[in-house]
Amino acid sequence: MSTLKIFTDSTSDMPQNWKEEYDIGIVPLYVVFKDATYRDGVDITPEEVYRKVAAAGALPKTAAPSPADFIAAFAPAIEEGRDIVYLSLSSALSSTYQNARLAAEEFPSGRVRVIDSGSLCGGIALLAVKAARAARDGRSTDEVVAMLERDRSLLSTEFVVDTLDYLHMGGRCSGMQNFIGSLLKIRPVLRLVEGSIIPVGKIRGKKEKAVEQMLNHALSDPAPIDTDLLIVANTLAKEDARHLHDALKSATGAKEIAIIEAGCVIGSHCGPHTVGMMYLRRPEGSA
Repeated sequence: MSTLKIFTDSTSDMPQNWKEEYDIGIVPLYVVFKDATYRDGVDITPEEVYRKVAAAGALPKTAAPSPADFIAAFAPAIEEGRDIVYLSLSSALSSTYQNARLAAEEFPSGRVRVIDSGSLCGGIALLAVKAARAARDGRSTDEVVAMLERDRSLLSTEFVVDTLDYLHMGGRCSGMQNFIGSLLKIRPVLRLVEGSIIPVGKIRGKKEKAVEQMLNHALSDPAPIDTDLLIVANTLAKEDARHLHDALKSATGAKEIAIIEAGCVIGSHCGPHTVGMMYLRRPEGSA
């Protein structure tokens, strides 16, 4: 067992096999429908979220874990004599990072290191798995932290949303934009930039066109893709995910491309039938 344990939160949408193989701790966020509160990935599934949204015509609220939640999650590993690196959801999107930092202050100095991933979903999962592999190989806490602080700036995250309905309900587009977008079947292409989500394309017609544009964005960038591990994430869009997986494999020859399913918090913001990809660029000057 490594003396360093990696933690992240449920918005990483970490597959169960990775949690077990790499001993990665997960702290769940919350999904709140009126008076009912659920732990993401524990008490409710994405499919249940979509059914509740369809029935209510409104999105749930989502909430960060409290400092007490983090303390309860971290304490057993600290008591075992292990140090912790916690990789959070982007601080631009949630108070999760700040609450984890408050929790870290309750432990001896340096025992819990909190890193802002600047990312979400598979982007966090990719960084966390890479950190866990490094810890398993005997890298020190300082070395793992330095690697994460470098790699988060090299991370690319882009995704295609199938419908504007969830963006509209979440206040991210107007009723008129939603109406026109639905009428013209506009598929937004969104990218994570400096921890925040920005639109980089609006494709009219079939979603396949938007997926191809997203793929072209990745392959046309002059900075080479790190082919050790790429992630394709989806919300009930398995066919799109498989197509994107196969296209990336053919174009890059990647050693590993994992397909993961986005959980309740991510799904409640982007809606079903969303597909995206997350990968690292190689550092400048590397082979």
